[in-house]
Amino acid sequence: MSTERVTLQTADGLALEAELAVPGGEPWAAAVLAHPHPQFGGTMRSIVPGTLFAALPAASVVALRFNFRGVEGSEGTFGDGRPERQDVVAAIDAVWPIAEGLPLLLAGWSFGADTSLTVDDERVGGWLAVAPPLRRPDDMAAVAADPRPKLLAVPQHDQYRDPDSAREVVAGWTATELRVVNGADHFLVGRVDRVAEWAVEFARALPAASNRE
Repeated sequence: MSTERVTLQTADGLALEAELAVPGGEPWAAAVLAHPHPQFGGTMRSIVPGTLFAALPAASVVALRFNFRGVEGSEGTFGDGRPERQDVVAAIDAVWPIAEGLPLLLAGWSFGADTSLTVDDERVGGWLAVAPPLRRPDDMAAVAADPRPKLLAVPQHDQYRDPDSAREVVAGWTATELRVVNGADHFLVGRVDRVAEWAVEFARALPAASNRE
């Protein structure tokens, strides 16, 4: 596996720092990883994106993780989720030269999950939302109605959106599966490996953009 630092360019002119991991063998999928809330210490090295950034390339999946605007070396300031959609699209742009023709997974944790669920880019094969607070369901309406697959990994004891509450929010969503991470709270200590296993399994089931009708 090779890892390199890359710079993302957003549509509104910001440069964001990112890291790209390319497996040594032939990749069969790619993933963009979005981190938790910037104002509560979230970075691309937080536990979930950090674990996925190791586990996915080990399974021959290209992975790109990045810092949202205003985090560490990324330009700009926190925008409460809405301008951060452009950051996710910039990450897709950066990985696409490698990922074109492969299934592309958007995977986010917490704030990163919510933000990813607002991005209905046609290049995406599916969404993995880990512990999503589902704070603005209206902003997720396009993805909610989209026929592409969505997997929500909701901790059993999540402090911000427990499984029963999450089920109510996504009851009308299309092509959506909710799995409970047993024994976990929002921070997933001791349970992240389970999420990584689900991420690889879910990615294997995703269609490439060229194979979708």
